[in-house]
Amino acid sequence: MVGLKPPEVPPTATMKFVSAGTAACIADLCTFPLDTAKVRLQIQGEVRIPRPIGSVEYRGVLGTLSTMVRTEGARSLYSGLVAGLQRQMSFASIRIGLYDSVKQLYTPKGAESTGLGARLLAGCTTGAVAVTCAQPTDVVKVRFQANGALPESTRRYSSTVDAYRTIAREEGVRGLWKGTLPNIARNAIINCGELVTYDLIKDALLREQLMSDNVPCHFVAAFGAGFCATVVASPVDVVKTRYMNAGPGQYRNVLSCLLALLMQDGFGGFYKGFMPSFLRLGSWNVVMFISYEQLQRLAVLAWPAQP
Repeated sequence: MVGLKPPEVPPTATMKFVSAGTAACIADLCTFPLDTAKVRLQIQGEVRIPRPIGSVEYRGVLGTLSTMVRTEGARSLYSGLVAGLQRQMSFASIRIGLYDSVKQLYTPKGAESTGLGARLLAGCTTGAVAVTCAQPTDVVKVRFQANGALPESTRRYSSTVDAYRTIAREEGVRGLWKGTLPNIARNAIINCGELVTYDLIKDALLREQLMSDNVPCHFVAAFGAGFCATVVASPVDVVKTRYMNAGPGQYRNVLSCLLALLMQDGFGGFYKGFMPSFLRLGSWNVVMFISYEQLQRLAVLAWPAQP
């Protein structure tokens, strides 16, 4: 037997909410350097760093990570981690922890199973609500991850708290919600790609009795979910990252950012940083979903329902 057994009594919505945020933080701690590498590759060509003409600052996932360690130190791989963990506790708790509850709201009474439409609506709903609540933490995380690519004398922020204050002072409170619309689009897509795909794969594996409800089953479902999410969400993710990292007045709106990227890099620009995105999302989903399933079961054992 691998991992804790499925509980006889399902976990409560509160257990799922807390377990989702905690599991997402565990996944972030394990995969944050890949996320930082993804951001650096996505903004490459936009951030001005003194370097020889024709040279490329970052080349591939391992090249990006090794360049960052060599030029900025190992700590740079976790630049923005505090904002990242703040983001996950507010963001993942809503989009993942409330998914099952919202899914039931969209499921017609008396239905034997939840249809694909209800799952997609639930994913879009929790993803949109989560972004609206947690957008400032995402803006600060992206800014901090990109901040290290600048020469030390021109870096915009000295700490996470300073980033919140500086953005609010220079760009207004609205600056903390910069890129909310592309982020809602991105996370609606990612939520469907992750949660709905995980849901469907896991249900199929259990229904066909190909696997038991344990860690190997969760691993397979999570890996498939990470790949699907990366493929469908990468274009929106690149535009979101560039727009959120842009200084005041650099782009008129999200559409101008998209067009600038298309003119500069072509269609391939929408898949800049795809490998670190896949490595990050794939590994993040595996760690998160396995942790999430086990934390829910642990919570049921620790706080059994009162008769």
